[in-house]
Amino acid sequence: MDSERDAHFQLMKRLLVIIPLSTILILLILCVILGVSLYDAKRELRALREQATPVMAERRTLEGEGRSEELYTASGVNESRRDLSDADARISASEDGVKKVYLTFDDGPSGNTGEILDILAEYDVKATFFVVGKEDERYRPLYKRIVEEGHTLAMHSYSHKYNEIYQSKESYVEDLTKLQEFLYNTTGVWCRYCRFPGGSSNTVSRVDMHELIAYLEEQDMSYFDWNVVSGDASSAYISPEAIVRNSTAKLDELDEAIILMHDASDKDSTVEALPGLIERIQAMEDTKIVPITDDTEPIHHISNE
Repeated sequence: MDSERDAHFQLMKRLLVIIPLSTILILLILCVILGVSLYDAKRELRALREQATPVMAERRTLEGEGRSEELYTASGVNESRRDLSDADARISASEDGVKKVYLTFDDGPSGNTGEILDILAEYDVKATFFVVGKEDERYRPLYKRIVEEGHTLAMHSYSHKYNEIYQSKESYVEDLTKLQEFLYNTTGVWCRYCRFPGGSSNTVSRVDMHELIAYLEEQDMSYFDWNVVSGDASSAYISPEAIVRNSTAKLDELDEAIILMHDASDKDSTVEALPGLIERIQAMEDTKIVPITDDTEPIHHISNE
């Protein structure tokens, strides 16, 4: 009888040890599983957020009031199409069978311009800079360096203040003329290539964009929108990997790709992404990176018809 009682007592002791240990072990396993699931969920959410960045930038209303030159926006067009009504425009942008990719930087010069130019020089790549007017002496050498190193200097706007630029045709012309003369006095280049702030499809302008486009045509100036969005226009953080992914996802589908990027002091991710982006493009067959020239077929979000 005593032996049975002892055996029962020993069993109870074991159970008192095993049950808590088992419970703790189960809880630890559950914590590990939940931790892994949470990590995966956060990673997927971050990836989705980065992929959604261009779309978020596109849907921004661009109210424009009180904008400063440090706020950067996209017009909201991921897929833009050239007007193919003209027979000449039906000819492929790559008659020689080589796809052309244009790296374009808006809103500079900035504290990052020098590093961008260094990277472009390292890879022997020419780009296009749609600049704004900055008369601070620290920026003047950067305008000159863009030209001296063989890149295309183009116009964005002098002030980058949407509510002023798009107040009327006269205000747009005044702003653009001021920038054109400033760039000529600084670099000796009389610029003829433009990019509208927010693109030709922006929703801010109080004047009909067709009227502004007609003015550019009268002045023998060309405007360029884009058909690839890097995603760096958002004020939210976007990783260099996401910028490369956004910029290259559709290149196989395009004979001519104009990639929208930004040259601004807070766009470090763009600078970090640039080497990988260039390497990815250069690794593609029959593809080359070129600057905008007179031979470039413009990408237009809207036409003047």
